[in-house]
Amino acid sequence: MIDHARDLVSVREATERLLTAAAKLDNASVAEPSRLPGWSRGHVLAHLARNADALVNVLQGRPMYVSATARDADIERDAPRPLDVQLTDVRDSAARFQETGAAPADWSRTVELRNGVTDAAARVPFRRWVEVELHHVDLGIGYELEDLPAEFVEREIDFLAERFTGHPDVPPTRLTDGTRAWSTGREAGTPEITVTGPAPELLGWLAGRRDGAGLTAQGGTLPSLPPL
Repeated sequence: MIDHARDLVSVREATERLLTAAAKLDNASVAEPSRLPGWSRGHVLAHLARNADALVNVLQGRPMYVSATARDADIERDAPRPLDVQLTDVRDSAARFQETGAAPADWSRTVELRNGVTDAAARVPFRRWVEVELHHVDLGIGYELEDLPAEFVEREIDFLAERFTGHPDVPPTRLTDGTRAWSTGREAGTPEITVTGPAPELLGWLAGRRDGAGLTAQGGTLPSLPPL
């Protein structure tokens, strides 16, 4: 069962790690490229702030974003800001998200995210945790997939394996780090391919952050995953 209150604590801790690390940057380094194609570090920080506000919208029953165009325009508008403005915005928007999460609510209700995606309200804090942790890695400032909390890594692999389950373009695949195992891809009696490697490498491949070079595939080549 999802513990949204516990996840809110994890979001707060992850946000503080990110803010502490990003505070060591300067205005020039914020303008430098992040690990996400076409985005500077300023784009990543701007996205994190606007995503927090978007998830407040979700929890309060409003559309996540006015439109995809407006979402992208807001990020482009905010990306060039100085470091101190970026950090204040990330911190203040994170506080708004925490405040909304602390309000009495029916956490079993279904909410709507982007592109018609729906989920239980209780999973929204975990979704925010994903945003903070993976985009901290995307900043390229010394925080790597291997530094992610073990609980987070396992749960995000669970989440992404579930997301690709039944996808017609992904062959039936078994994932394992040597201790735990997950199934994903098209439904089948037995998996066609077994992908093995450390949990952070599995997560990086599933999340589009690594090319899978640290993984081994048996029964076929490493599957190509569709974009998230």
